[in-house]
Amino acid sequence: MTGFGNEFTSEDPRCAGALPEGQNNPQKCNYGLYAEQLSGSAFTAPRDSNKRSWLYRIRPSVMHKPFELMEPGNFTNNWTDTHPNPNQLRWKPFDIPNKNGKKVDFVEGLATVCGAGDARARHGCGVHIFACNASMTNRCFYNSDGEMLIVPQQGPLLITTEFGMMHVHPNEICVIQ
Repeated sequence: MTGFGNEFTSEDPRCAGALPEGQNNPQKCNYGLYAEQLSGSAFTAPRDSNKRSWLYRIRPSVMHKPFELMEPGNFTNNWTDTHPNPNQLRWKPFDIPNKNGKKVDFVEGLATVCGAGDARARHGCGVHIFACNASMTNRCFYNSDGEMLIVPQQGPLLITTEFGMMHVHPNEICVIQ
């Protein structure tokens, strides 16, 4: 580990020398990469307790199309429109999209089962199920409510985050913070 504060680094062996040495934000990055800092701390946090990561990207993250609102379908975090049901409940199996039918990606296949609390207060939880039969093409899912635990039951998932890709197989647990 090099540098003040002993920070970890990882570099793709196919691009040796991509990470700058002795600095974080050079005027020109090797391979024409763009340096970006992703901060996980409030700007008021003491400098020695800042949590951050430096990412060196092929394209800057600001290169995207304008945000488009999407209908939530069966996905929600609004618990105020429903009343608690104290009865014993039973669910039929959830529908699984047919491979030859309509293409359903992860976002379209999310459905809320239950939840409690308030996302604005940063207190509570939501339980959702997903069923999909297609990859997300030119789309992304952003969850700003907190951690997300994903457990596929049938078929593997390839999850791409800002920090890389994860291959998650059935009955494996994936946590994204």
